[in-house]
Amino acid sequence: MTESISVEVVYALPEKQEIVRLSVMAGSTAGQAIVASGLLDRYPEIDLDRNRIGIYGKLAAADAVLADHDRVEIYRPLIADPKQARRKRAEQGKPPRKPVRGAQ
Repeated sequence: MTESISVEVVYALPEKQEIVRLSVMAGSTAGQAIVASGLLDRYPEIDLDRNRIGIYGKLAAADAVLADHDRVEIYRPLIADPKQARRKRAEQGKPPRKPVRGAQ
């Protein structure tokens, strides 16, 4: 009998977060889990050649082998470069944004 593992595949949109929980065969890769999740069919804008992926917030390759209870995340491209956005605010004389509470 072949062992299966439980994983989550996540794709965050501006208005909602899609989380698909599924069982895959032990030894499956992140790319295989993404395909099995059905998210590529539901969101045709996902291009695994362009979108980066990660496992629990750490960048990973599509061929990364998954462990039980891993969370595979599909990242959307950034709209703006954070460094350029800060530079633009500084040039306009705007004060820097307040730091996020608890992040020091």
